[in-house]
Amino acid sequence: MALRDRLRRLVQKPGSVDLAPFRAVVAEAGARESRVRALSDEGLTAAVTAPGAARDDAELCALGREAARRTLGERPFDVQLIGTLALLSGHIAEMATGEGKTLSGALAAAGYALRGHRVHVMSVNDYLARRDAEWMEPLYTMLGVSVAWVGQASTPEERREAYRADVVHAPVSEIGFDLLRDRLATDEAAVVLPEPSVALIDEADSVLVDEAMVPLVLAGATDLDAADPRYADLVRRLRPGLHYATDDEARTVQLTPAGTREVERVLGLDLYAPEHLDTLTAVNVALHAEVLLHRDVDYIVRDGAVKLISESRGRVALLQRWPDGLQAAVEAKEALEASPSGEILDSVTVQELIGRYPIRCGMTGTAMAVAGQLTEFYSLQIAVVPPNRPCVREDAPDRLYATAADKEVAIVEEIAAAHAAGRPVLVGTGDVAESERLARRLSRAGLDRVVLNAKNDAEEAAIIAEAGAPGAITVSTQMAGRGTDIRLGGSPAQAAPGTAPAEAAGSQHDRVAAAGGLLVIGTGRYHSSRLDDQLRGRAGRQGDPGGSVFFASLQDDLVTRYAPDHKVKAAADDDGRIRDKGADWVVGHAQRVAEGVDLELHRNTWRYNHLIGLQRREVLAERAEVLRGDRADRLMAEKAPDRHAELVGLAGTEAVAAAARQIVLYRLDRCWAEHLAFLADLREGIHLRSLGRGLDPLIEFNREAVPAGKRILPRARAESVEAFNALTVTDDGIDLDSADLKRPSATWTYLVHDNPFGSLDERALRGLISMFKSRR
Repeated sequence: MALRDRLRRLVQKPGSVDLAPFRAVVAEAGARESRVRALSDEGLTAAVTAPGAARDDAELCALGREAARRTLGERPFDVQLIGTLALLSGHIAEMATGEGKTLSGALAAAGYALRGHRVHVMSVNDYLARRDAEWMEPLYTMLGVSVAWVGQASTPEERREAYRADVVHAPVSEIGFDLLRDRLATDEAAVVLPEPSVALIDEADSVLVDEAMVPLVLAGATDLDAADPRYADLVRRLRPGLHYATDDEARTVQLTPAGTREVERVLGLDLYAPEHLDTLTAVNVALHAEVLLHRDVDYIVRDGAVKLISESRGRVALLQRWPDGLQAAVEAKEALEASPSGEILDSVTVQELIGRYPIRCGMTGTAMAVAGQLTEFYSLQIAVVPPNRPCVREDAPDRLYATAADKEVAIVEEIAAAHAAGRPVLVGTGDVAESERLARRLSRAGLDRVVLNAKNDAEEAAIIAEAGAPGAITVSTQMAGRGTDIRLGGSPAQAAPGTAPAEAAGSQHDRVAAAGGLLVIGTGRYHSSRLDDQLRGRAGRQGDPGGSVFFASLQDDLVTRYAPDHKVKAAADDDGRIRDKGADWVVGHAQRVAEGVDLELHRNTWRYNHLIGLQRREVLAERAEVLRGDRADRLMAEKAPDRHAELVGLAGTEAVAAAARQIVLYRLDRCWAEHLAFLADLREGIHLRSLGRGLDPLIEFNREAVPAGKRILPRARAESVEAFNALTVTDDGIDLDSADLKRPSATWTYLVHDNPFGSLDERALRGLISMFKSRR
């Protein structure tokens, strides 16, 4: 390696990709620009679709740039083409907010499609999937590539048609749910997803890290899993400290001896007697719902239903719910009608879903902070793409306060000063409750503000469009994945009558820029430094002026939960501010601990789900042979030859083969669902064993889960043969009802956050419950 290359790699960010080869390709594309501009629209399309054209990266960039200029009115900057090349090389492109990731992604998606791949562009919600597909459609069309989108409301036929397109934009969850439904298909024609090829992921760090272990679940709806409202009423009357104790760091709550006596007095039973295990469990779940889950923090109530809030995005988590009766307990707490529940038929984590794709790439504004995880779990590297214009945003040091009240007073004063100077202000809060509390403070101070949180996230685009207007004050929950840039001066649509939009936009932009640009204020550090960076990155887009500052207090959840034992000796000023540099370390330490906890959780859940994934793969391989071939018919002919021959004589070869297929598919699906239920019970009981003997819970789990997995296929085959032998034939043909192939009357999908091994305290609590189970 040349000395120059060694020096470049030496100063390059660890885990990042050398951009020099991409820059050379972009320079070559620039040299071809005048030739490409001379092409007609038809000539451009013909040139890019010509055999081998898409393999020439420089030609693809030159033709893609010109197509974007003609169809979108946007000529991609060189750095956007570098981002495109990084994606086409299978990397994560880190591009700052406002640098045009959407266009870079579209050009890369088209490039992959022109090379013969089907591309799934995965976004974080329906709105972004539809917006980007419709926005980029003219570009795709000129490049000879078909595009479609899938959303939550898409019908099976619409989904099937969409997946036939070269490029499909869809939320990650919808692709996952389609995969789960395909895995239960009983007719090959009902399958909607094609074989996976390329996954191009927007907000890649959020999807690949924050949501990697979120299981997407397909359940067979059965009945209402309602929680007894008596328990919600009971725990509501218990007193903290006296009747129950909480561990803020581990997010657990347990009855004290006094609490146990009070519960037993009210219910009139021995709570810890083995025969009352169900009551003990119900009380503990109700207590968890009452004490640890807070309205307008962890969830909101909308349209008579509990809606979970995504911690990493600050908005309603569509279709998401809590497991193990906790959802029903929260519904009972809020006196709401119970939502349906049922048996889990199958599940897949986001990480497993992405892992199916042979080619993976993505884009985000904050990837380097999790470079290790992206490499460890996905073998992905990061291309850090520089901005088109240098960032001139001024990031002020954090301001630390002794109490949350002192902090909020200082935040209001900071907002008032910026507002008086004509600067727009974006305030990032931790949750819905904090956003509304701060909004009330601002209102009392006579400051007009707009609030963006989970309660009005449908109005997001309109709110963000005006967040850069002179003097605007926008109070928002987490800004990650919002997908909309904040432009200085606000929307041109709000121009004064008689003023041209472009002229008005320029005038307002200059006015705000002269005042210092957008000021971003964080009301506290998030549990991940990436979320801090995403909030901060809303200011200073494309070389605009701007600033950011974070306020923190020693009473913030981050500090009390992850650094509760660290005491600050420095005295506070009269306004409550602590200026000691050593005190600032506490907040950073708490954030590093939180990130470490999240990483360990990721590793643990990956280890657990890796085993389940291997077992599922064996079942799916067998299922695919049954669904698409004659494996079921051959199995019956081998294991029940006399009955097979008899049925063929009565009903015909095709009818017997179809019946065998349905029987084996059903038994495979039933055995898998029962195996998942077994693993869930095993997971609960494993904690007691690991605590009592000092053993690794994962090893103990594998000790029983592995042999159980090996029994799935033999059992399914044996049960299939038994059902085949019991078939009867009527005048209408083979009577499948006699084989008892009753599937759920309806299925539904949802997401659930999962921590299979939990904290030490959670293991102890679950182990106690499991001990009582073992005595029954």
